[in-house]
Amino acid sequence: MAQQVGSTSGPASTAREVEAVPGEASEVAGAGWSEPVSPGDGQPGTAMTTSVTTSKSATSSSVGTTGRVRGWLRRTPPAAAAVVPAAPSVVAAGPELDLASNDPLVAYLLSAASAVDITGLQLQSPALKALQAASVVLVVPLISSGSLVGLLSLGPRRSERGYSTDDLRLLNSLAGYAAPAMRVGQLVRQQQAEARQRERIEQELKIAQIIQQQFLPKQLPDLPSWHVAAFYRPARTVGGDFYDFIPLPDGRVMFVVGDVTDKGIPAALVMASTHALLRDAAPRLVSPGKVLGHVNEMLCVDIPAHMFVTCLALVLDPVSGEVVFANAGHDVPYVRTQGGVAELRARGMPLGLMPGMDYEERRFQFEPGDCALLHSDGLAEAHAPDREMFGFPRVSALVGKGPSGEALIDLCLTELGSFTGPNHEQEDDITLVSLQRSSSAWHQGDPDFRGDQGGV
Repeated sequence: MAQQVGSTSGPASTAREVEAVPGEASEVAGAGWSEPVSPGDGQPGTAMTTSVTTSKSATSSSVGTTGRVRGWLRRTPPAAAAVVPAAPSVVAAGPELDLASNDPLVAYLLSAASAVDITGLQLQSPALKALQAASVVLVVPLISSGSLVGLLSLGPRRSERGYSTDDLRLLNSLAGYAAPAMRVGQLVRQQQAEARQRERIEQELKIAQIIQQQFLPKQLPDLPSWHVAAFYRPARTVGGDFYDFIPLPDGRVMFVVGDVTDKGIPAALVMASTHALLRDAAPRLVSPGKVLGHVNEMLCVDIPAHMFVTCLALVLDPVSGEVVFANAGHDVPYVRTQGGVAELRARGMPLGLMPGMDYEERRFQFEPGDCALLHSDGLAEAHAPDREMFGFPRVSALVGKGPSGEALIDLCLTELGSFTGPNHEQEDDITLVSLQRSSSAWHQGDPDFRGDQGGV
């Protein structure tokens, strides 16, 4: 960097512009300073100094036969003459460079592993062209652990001389110290950015969880002579399971339990769409088979590839105790009756797989004391540490043990926890809905009627 120096009259104290460049010594305040010059670079007897203020008593010079001029600086009291302010230092920034990992310049610099003169370098490299266009003549690669982490680019020297061997040695040494420090800084910034990104994702997931919870019923249906209990626990912050109780115009209630393939945010988005479609179709179509058929047609158009929804729709008449149900590939509900455990089976393809599907409707009559468990596969398909599956027979056996409502749900979760062990990571979302008709209830019609019991 050049610094403009003030001058006074007389040949013995003439000042000129001085450059400090790599490979040349410069010491100030009482130490020697020297700069090699070529013949004709300065006239004999001319004193050169880096002091802003000069005087005849502050400088002296000697000229040798080799053409080297040596000036000595001494501490002197400031002269009474006006001081000429020094020009501000200006550091030129290097060119903005987007260096792709597959750029040929990267491989060239890694192989060189030292300062490279690029003035005559020929490569099919956009980065090299950008550097040359910016008048860069020397590039020093900053290499850490075999990776190029940065570049030190230098333009032509102001003295118009080339970079010496000492200059190159100094720059390579500087790069050896700077590269690890730069790599550490990059890693720190990367970790900070990743931490901020994780924090944003966690915040967004919490918001998504709150939004998804709004889709779940805020309260259980109040049905005389019936007891309803529900439990939902996603495997992740958000999940693909859902359940709902949709009032119908004729006083009946549609119970819906569904499960979207996959977990997390993709499943939660499909779950929200499916839930909205069911909510829209149920009051209009009422029939569970028609509702599932309509939702299937709508999902087939927009559902992402390799995703589908299993869903059970069960319409309950709370007065008579009769239910009409249809199943789109969902887990079979179990009903504890006086005669044992019944299965509510109906044929139907999962939603969103194939258009034009029909969904079979079946009927079942709940007797006083009967209790049903509607569940998702997060319960039956959980695994023990030895990879044994909890299994549907265990679920059926739990339903037949006698508890109802919240007690039945608690029993299922307790048995699941004992089966999977204390350090088990939940594999899938779990949804449980218990529906029990009280023992004192009665139904209209023939008391011996149990209807089409769907595979009892």
